[in-house]
Amino acid sequence: MSVQIWLLPCLLLLTATVLAFPLSAYLASIMDSTFTPPFFLKTPEKKLDCGPQTWKQYALSILCFNTLLFITGYLILALQPWLPLNPDHKTLLSPTTLFSTVAAFMTNTDLQHYAGEAHLSIGSQIFFGFTCMFLSAATGLSAMTAMTRALRGDASCGNFFVDVWRVVVYLFVPLSLVIAVIFIQQGSPMTFTDHLTVSSLETGQPLRIAIGPVAAFESIKLLGTNGGGFFNMNAAHPFENPTALSNLLNTLSMMLIPFAVVLMYGRMLKRVRHSFVLFAIMLTLMSACIAWTVYFDTLQPNPAATAHDARQYGQFTLPAQSALPITQEAGNLEGKELRFGASAGTTYAAITAGTGSGAINAEMDSLNPLAALGPLTALWLNCIFGGDGIGMINMLVFIILGIFIAGMMVGRTPEYLGKKIGIPEVKLAILALLVHPLLILISLGLFSVMPWGRDAISNPGAHGLTQMLYQFSSASANNGSAFDGLNVVYGFYNNALPAAAAIPWDIATGLVMIFSRYLPLIAPLALAALLGAKKSVPNGPGTLRDDSLTFALLMIGIIVIIGALLYLPVATLGPVAEHIGPQPFGG
Repeated sequence: MSVQIWLLPCLLLLTATVLAFPLSAYLASIMDSTFTPPFFLKTPEKKLDCGPQTWKQYALSILCFNTLLFITGYLILALQPWLPLNPDHKTLLSPTTLFSTVAAFMTNTDLQHYAGEAHLSIGSQIFFGFTCMFLSAATGLSAMTAMTRALRGDASCGNFFVDVWRVVVYLFVPLSLVIAVIFIQQGSPMTFTDHLTVSSLETGQPLRIAIGPVAAFESIKLLGTNGGGFFNMNAAHPFENPTALSNLLNTLSMMLIPFAVVLMYGRMLKRVRHSFVLFAIMLTLMSACIAWTVYFDTLQPNPAATAHDARQYGQFTLPAQSALPITQEAGNLEGKELRFGASAGTTYAAITAGTGSGAINAEMDSLNPLAALGPLTALWLNCIFGGDGIGMINMLVFIILGIFIAGMMVGRTPEYLGKKIGIPEVKLAILALLVHPLLILISLGLFSVMPWGRDAISNPGAHGLTQMLYQFSSASANNGSAFDGLNVVYGFYNNALPAAAAIPWDIATGLVMIFSRYLPLIAPLALAALLGAKKSVPNGPGTLRDDSLTFALLMIGIIVIIGALLYLPVATLGPVAEHIGPQPFGG
């Protein structure tokens, strides 16, 4: 059994690595304008080209474009009751849910404080969901491309609107079409009809089963590392993920572009060996997160179902507990979709956090306490491949800080790509780095002492803290997965019984998603422009080569140490405290 459990993660990592090489070459050709598009696509691209842009103009274009995307998305959802493709006459979502939802899709987070099939019409899913999934993912990949051009000293960072066009039309559309066809063949619906009416086998009464253009939604959801589900159950739903083959394709699709982007970075810089080292660093960290999650969940029993002797915790006595009549040879099976195998849920959980996707095919809230540290760590580091383009941007921040620390330790001016790293670059790197933990920890601290947190958690104690911690970690990492035990859904504006703390959670997560998207995206772009404008200096005997084993070990150490310093205390208060007890899963 233990050997079979490791087959799926090994197969996925190997396949994604192999496919990353040809896909990275294609990506580099698209973004470096060496790709020749069909003649009928050249004219629209030329119309979008308003000229070369500096990093400031590029950043301003990102902000203006995403502001327009926010306004358009808000209007579409606000007009849902009157727009076409709404045969069920779904009404308006609450105002705060509208804000949270638009912020989530605009920032490539897709955190859902709603149930897709219950609250959004087919028209909203198409005109709002599809559009944002393509464009928000293209924004991140375009920003990473601009950063790469700036680092190599180009006269401009390119043109944002042309870059978005290339990513959407030459990459996402053809890949999404191929994958959507496979999903249709496997059993995912693809229709403008919003439901089927069937007879119940138990009662004979008619049942309404929600359907829609699921296959198309699913393909860009995964390729764009968006993650939001057409259905509330996401990839655990049989229409989103019908078979074991579709599950394999689901997981692989999340990995394809994040893996390829790292190698594209090296191709565009003409430093392929350097990108191999970065790829190896990320692959090592990803493998560690997968192994940790699988080991502590798939290879360990659910402590809530095992026998416990009577135990004393200070003045409290925990009575003895008999084991439930459940076979746990395949580990913790609570919340797992067993159609895909014992390790499919935990592998998916680690990969969805590591690639910034946020799609899920099992219940994250049901992970064993220590197993939850796997995806949480991936969210905190936010550079283990990460979302499309974003993981590489975050890795640059760690590279600058790592080389700076190493340079100061040996008394030598730090250099990267032959350019000396100065105080302005370090300040920008620190700014980009600290936004993420500050948004997570300040928000968590506020909600822990306010009724908003207590009213939302479904478990007391350490597990409730972990639920809140994961929500803010996912929002800040622009991931979108969640511990679904957190009760944060308001629903329609006329809902008589919304979740008690839905409004503050909508507002807080919406703001966290926005600030954690654009500050860490623009600061590295400025950093790259400053560094790229400097003159190159030749390598000397004291230069730390960026394509060496020493560099790889240094970066892994820096990433792990910085992550531990920032998040170890809160990890101890949450998952570790829950694992220790006194009661499993918070009581």
